[in-house]
Amino acid sequence: QVQLVESGGGLVQPGGSLRLSCAASGSIFRLNDMGWYRQAPGKQRELVATITSGGTTNYADSVKGRFTIARDNAKNTVSLRMSGLNAEDTAVYYCNARIMTGFWAGTRDYWGQGTQVTVSS
Repeated sequence: QVQLVESGGGLVQPGGSLRLSCAASGSIFRLNDMGWYRQAPGKQRELVATITSGGTTNYADSVKGRFTIARDNAKNTVSLRMSGLNAEDTAVYYCNARIMTGFWAGTRDYWGQGTQVTVSS
């Protein structure tokens, strides 16, 4: 059993900052890529940022220069620092992790429950 628990969402004014955190726990043999996705009302879920276990990052063009993803391999956590927020960033943000639960197990995606980020004055 693997769980991803997110925290840090909320309401923020345009131009403001917010930090999301996600902790993975449970039967984790190997924790590979971690990342953040978001889904706005009426839209498909989209990639925000990912980070490999070695620290290589990838960002959606819409958040480059404003968002920073980081991870702590010792604690199995990933964070997303968001700044310069605007209304288009309003969405439910989901933590994602690619995890092996055993030596013979394949890698599969796990998701957090989602945390709401609302950018509004």
